[in-house]
Amino acid sequence: MPGLIKINPINRIIDANINRTKEGLRVCEEIARFILNNRSLTAELKSIRHNIDSLTKRLPSHIKLLKERNSLKDIGKESSADELSRTSAKDIFCASIQRLKESIRVLEEFSKLSDKKAALGFKEIRYKIYAIEKKSLKKIEPLRNIR
Repeated sequence: MPGLIKINPINRIIDANINRTKEGLRVCEEIARFILNNRSLTAELKSIRHNIDSLTKRLPSHIKLLKERNSLKDIGKESSADELSRTSAKDIFCASIQRLKESIRVLEEFSKLSDKKAALGFKEIRYKIYAIEKKSLKKIEPLRNIR
């Protein structure tokens, strides 16, 4: 069909998950910095954020990814009731770190199609996030009362 723009769904997946990754990471970093006041956890999360930036440079360019974005017509953009049920900073941290792990896994899988080194980098980051999550549990527990 003339004038039909071909959409690359892989680039849409990569774009959405880069955004999810950076959003989840930033939420966790802000909690570590401003609520926990934990310098080392904040530094670890910030370092991962910078590593993500480096890895995403190995993927299709931001311009190509942006071209595929169609957030207004995204069939998955509606909030679920679960997303609206956060009752504490702990809930926010736990939901954000879970979203972070999931989106990094998606980036790991789909980057295998274009850059195996990026895929390995995302895998390494995913395991770092697992370790941060475990280490954070004791620090995060008191957040259940912070609203």
